[in-house]
Amino acid sequence: MTLSADTRPSIPTGLLTDLLQAVRSRLRPRPTEPVAPADALVRALCHDMRSPLASLESLLDHLDGNTPPQLVQLARDQAHQLASMLRTADATGGAPERRGTRRLGDVVRASVASAGLPRAQLTVELGEDACNVVVADARVQRILTNLLENAHRHGRGAAVRLRVDRRDVWVDLALTQAGVPADQVLGHLTRTEPPVDLTGLGLWSVQRQTLELGGRLAWYTDDDGAFTLVVRLPDR
Repeated sequence: MTLSADTRPSIPTGLLTDLLQAVRSRLRPRPTEPVAPADALVRALCHDMRSPLASLESLLDHLDGNTPPQLVQLARDQAHQLASMLRTADATGGAPERRGTRRLGDVVRASVASAGLPRAQLTVELGEDACNVVVADARVQRILTNLLENAHRHGRGAAVRLRVDRRDVWVDLALTQAGVPADQVLGHLTRTEPPVDLTGLGLWSVQRQTLELGGRLAWYTDDDGAFTLVVRLPDR
């Protein structure tokens, strides 16, 4: 079973044909799905921004004591906000790119590491059945990264729970957080076009990539007011 879009071409039968195809696959690299120009531009910008942002954050950590602490904190907050926006943009652009297969447990760990959400704020519950699901599409990690990054940037420090389960032929990625403005989140999730001002870009991207993978979205609010968003993806 593989968590991916069902885009593989059918393979004709016949021993000789199978052998020829096996040889060709070794001689020629497997073609990747084309990346839209807008996505390619976003990825290029993210790549170019990464180094100066890292340098800025490093410099802020080494300012001398003569700088007013309020200014230092303001600059540090702005740098962290830019870094957060960069992570969201990076997780949004160029999603169809494929880089081999991985276990879902490894994808979850990589998403947590890249999202910037403090570990003390996050609880991850990974179902035993889900841990070894094979992931063959980069969009799965991009969906997880966007969800976690959105909770980090807009959650005001509220605790986050990520629950990953495999149910029959589906894999559920459920993110729960209290204090979420449900109407606003649902507005971003149901947009048909990307937001012009980039507000809600990460959630719009989650919706787009989920549908591209043949998945679906669900949401509900607990009795205590915590909002849960469920991304359900097909395990093919």
